[in-house]
Formats: sequence, C-alpha cells, structure tokens
Amino acid sequence: MLISIFPNSSSDEGEKQHLAARITRVASKQTYYTLRWLADKDRLQRAFRAYAYFRWVDDWLDSETGTQQDKLAFVVHQQSLLDACYRGEPPAITNLEEQMLLDLVDSDPDSESGLSIYLHNMMQVMTFDVDRRGRLISQAELAEYSQALSRAVTEYMFYFFGHDQPPPQGPTRYHAVVGAHMVHMLRDMVCDIDLGYYNAPREILSSEALAPEDLHKPAVRRWIYERARLAHEYFETGRAYVSTVKSLRCRLAGFAYLARFEWMLKAIERNKYCLKADYPERKKFKVFLWIAVYVIKALLRIRWRTTEPVEIFTLSDQCEE
Repeated sequence: MLISIFPNSSSDEGEKQHLAARITRVASKQTYYTLRWLADKDRLQRAFRAYAYFRWVDDWLDSETGTQQDKLAFVVHQQSLLDACYRGEPPAITNLEEQMLLDLVDSDPDSESGLSIYLHNMMQVMTFDVDRRGRLISQAELAEYSQALSRAVTEYMFYFFGHDQPPPQGPTRYHAVVGAHMVHMLRDMVCDIDLGYYNAPREILSSEALAPEDLHKPAVRRWIYERARLAHEYFETGRAYVSTVKSLRCRLAGFAYLARFEWMLKAIERNKYCLKADYPERKKFKVFLWIAVYVIKALLRIRWRTTEPVEIFTLSDQCEE
C-alpha cells in the first residue's frame, strides 16, 4: 500500500517534486517507463501527478483502515476539492497528494480539456467503487462504470501523448479501453471478492441463485465467455482506431496498453474461462516478447491470425479448484 510508503505531508521541496514519479513507479513500472519514454516532455511531470493522485486515492479506498463511512467521506472530500479547483477557489492544502490535484487543475483550468475529462471521470470511478463495495451491481451500472473508466484513460492518453496532434473523433474512440476494462474486471474478479467488490452483475447471479464466490459455475463461466467475445470486438475496433492516431508515441502507448490486456484475455481463454486469483505467468519474459511482437505488428498493420475467442467449454468441463 502506497499510503504507508509515502507520508501525507512534508516540507521537503525535493520530496514534493519527485513524489508523483515515485508513486507511479512503485504502483506500475510499465506505466512509469511508458510515461518516461513516450509522454510529451513538457507534460511529463503532470502525467505522473495525474496517475499518482488517483493511485493514492484508490489505495486509500482499498486499505483495511477506516470504515465504509470514512471512505465515503474521503471520496466526497476529493470531489469537493476538484469542484473547488474548477470554480477557481482552490482551498489551502497541507497534504502532498491532494496538492497534486490542485497543481494539475492550476496548470490547465479549462473545464472542457482532456485533463478535465480525465479527472472528472476518474473521480466518478472512485466514487462508484466506494458505493459498490459490499453489494451486487447491475449490468447497467457495470456498463456505465466501464464507460467512465474508458473516457478517463483514453483522454489521459490523448492529453499526455502527442497532444499537438489531436486524434480523430468517432464512435470507436473509447473502444480499446472499454475492452481492456472488461478484461481487467475479469482478471481481478477472484481477488476483488476479498475486498468486497463483486464484478459479476447481479442479474447473472440471481438468475441461478448463485453467490458472488460461485465463479466456476457454468452460468458465470458462460457470462465470462460472452464478455470475452465482446472484448474481442472492442479490441478489433479499438485497434483500428488507434491506428488512425497521427502521433507515433501515442500509437505506441496505445498498442502497448492493448497488448497487455489482449494477452490477459488469451490467458483466461486458455484456462477455459475458469478465473484465478493470480496470473504469475504474465510477468515472464516471453510475455514481454509477445507484447513487443504485438506492438510491431499493430504499427505495421499486420493482421493477427484470429481475433475470435477460443471455442466455448462444454458444460461437462470442470475448473480446477
């Protein structure tokens, strides 16, 4: 947890300058190096702040300290800070992490900017995470959750990677990240249960009188299969959209992001839609090579052998417990 690693206040100016980069690197080395190598140099520090601030918020919400009411009060406070900043009324702050948010808005107070879209949609995601903890969510809520996250991540990418070459508008603008978020939710379904987050919609569970832990039941696995099919479709249209982006650095970042989740989807399919608590193989060197080949093929617009999900399991197939 980053909360215990980085104190909430400090008078050290050097600590303030490097805090965002340090949080980013601890949380995700891939994100850190993607930003370091590919983000616009004049926006690099802001890119670190934008990622690190919500990483801190998310870790605070997932921590074992504090009650549900405490977490709700925390995220409401963060929303009030964001609103005050865009009203031009930033409050006095002694917390370094919250100061990152104020600095971000101060750097670009345009409420219609890509940065603003990112900040507001990520705050919506954080708020929903608090609201959904400990309860089942509907398919409609799950869809809106994915849309908010996809708007946030996509606009973050376009704001910090090749911003001087704006990408085209279009109905598939957010598809790559929608597909990635679907896979992300599947990947984390098992471990999220321990945190009180249930990623399968209540319609699926209630139709078979299943508990959130019944992830290996045929009805849930069939739903996972359907999500995989839908994710493949979003990856296909999302990849095509990213190919139209003019900025090479932005395309590289986009394809690298897609590759991580397309590989993860293949791992879920290889396991016959039986989800696991962890996928340690995704950290192996051969996966890095797979991602590199994916990015090169995507840049050269070489079509993959297939983008269809693997054949659905038979109901007689059993998951390994």
